[in-house]
Amino acid sequence: MNVTAQQVLNLAKAQVGTSEDANGGGTKFQKWYVNSPRAAETVQRDGGSRQDYLNAAWCSMFVSWVGEESGARPQIGWDAYTVAHAKWFAANHRWGTVAKPGAVVFYSWSGSKDLSSISHVGFVVKDNGDGTISTIEGNTGNGKVEQRVRPTSQVVGYGYPHYAA
Repeated sequence: MNVTAQQVLNLAKAQVGTSEDANGGGTKFQKWYVNSPRAAETVQRDGGSRQDYLNAAWCSMFVSWVGEESGARPQIGWDAYTVAHAKWFAANHRWGTVAKPGAVVFYSWSGSKDLSSISHVGFVVKDNGDGTISTIEGNTGNGKVEQRVRPTSQVVGYGYPHYAA
């Protein structure tokens, strides 16, 4: 693995401002996912069709796209479903509760710590040391890629890619 956490974060940050269309779709992340081999696998697992991803929630597709474009997909994983993406990290023994730069952060707005309650995902930029983390996330409440500050009380856990030092 030759990709560093900083390279992944730089690519994610370069996407800040990318916005969905009025239908909740139209992003390059959704278009990429629809055409990826993984979309065929997730349609088989979850039902529907590839085209359904064009207007689907895209936070996990954003994380997956950053992994693909940076060359870190084997470390970051790829999925359109946040719960499945988190379970992939857990199954690969790369799951924990400490915020680290470049970690993939999974949220439950209810504060639950159950993986099945996950509803959003992004990248950790840093632990602010005050009960919040700074992040870069796709498909925020504003339908964009944005830098956010989130309370750690909403974090279910973190996926840890094996980055280059």
